[in-house]
Amino acid sequence: MPEVVLVIEVALTLTVRDLTQADLAACGWAGSDLHLANVERQLKRAADGDVDYLAVCTPAGLPVAKGGIDYRVTEGAGTLWQLAVHPALQSCGIGTALVRASEQRIRDRGLRWAELGVEEENPRARALYERLGYVAYDRRPDAWDEQGPDGTVRRHDTVCTMMRKNLS
Repeated sequence: MPEVVLVIEVALTLTVRDLTQADLAACGWAGSDLHLANVERQLKRAADGDVDYLAVCTPAGLPVAKGGIDYRVTEGAGTLWQLAVHPALQSCGIGTALVRASEQRIRDRGLRWAELGVEEENPRARALYERLGYVAYDRRPDAWDEQGPDGTVRRHDTVCTMMRKNLS
């Protein structure tokens, strides 16, 4: 008997709001304990107004995407970073919603530019940013600590393509 595949389309209303400390327990899909500890530090910077940290949430309030905007990296710009969408929900438009909400936050501060760096080994993310109007302008080395499944921490060295978008 041939396999029958049933396709069901479900409309889901998502909201974008500030990520909170209470959300971190539900964000294990976004990275290791080391990464979530860094996000927690960024939330403290958000309280000072240096960054915004957003969550895209289900009707139950659970984050399915998250990302930050740092206003201290480049004068006159908001720099998007630590963007992540739950792996099971990638390619559903949630990343687009997160980027657009981030751009609105940048505009709300009266800034004209959004910037981000995308790892050169991540062509899917770069394609998304290009579809959203971001243009490459530079390449830069970057590095950060990563925690493996066994708890060991190693340095991740990479090269990022720097991209920007005029929001005016």
